[in-house]
Amino acid sequence: MNTRPRPAAYPTLFTLAALLAAGAACANNSDSAASAADEQQGQPASEVQPQAASAAAAPALDDADIAAIVVAANTIDIRYGEIARERATNAQVKEFAETMIRDHTAVNKSAAELVTRLGVTPRENDVSRSLEAQAAEMRETLKTKSGAEFDRAYIDNEVAYHRAVLQAIDETLIPNAKNAELKQTLVGVRPAIQAHLEHAELIQRSLTTGT
Repeated sequence: MNTRPRPAAYPTLFTLAALLAAGAACANNSDSAASAADEQQGQPASEVQPQAASAAAAPALDDADIAAIVVAANTIDIRYGEIARERATNAQVKEFAETMIRDHTAVNKSAAELVTRLGVTPRENDVSRSLEAQAAEMRETLKTKSGAEFDRAYIDNEVAYHRAVLQAIDETLIPNAKNAELKQTLVGVRPAIQAHLEHAELIQRSLTTGT
């Protein structure tokens, strides 16, 4: 049995899920948070304060923020794909990287056309900036790898990244989108992201088993 250890948690991936979930909590659950705070009165301060701090730090998201996050998320995966185009050695991995570049470029083009039509200007925010900064770290990590090690690291990253993006779409981006057309665009792109995840998982199993 192959006992190759799973990769360490990539900060970009978990920041994506955590920050966007925090954004949803702040945008949608301020009343619930207030009620929860009332219920926590009487609990030790050490138990209450971290939750209060988390709620205070959570960003509220509007359509301009969501547009910037969508562009950032797609651009991040395009750049990962560009690295894989140069460094991957496995044919399946190379093909997958080309698919990511092509598909995510198309999504960004469609998103740009949509926000232009709607008059929404993507606005950089704490979430998009954090994603971009940590993706830069991941790109540097990928650049230190080569051969089969690179192939595994890239695909492992893609599996985790697409899982986090799906979670963000379902739990944060769609629920927080105010414009109906923007919301429908997010709904429409979800099947492609799911297909990317399933494709990456298939390659991941192939690399693990050697078949």
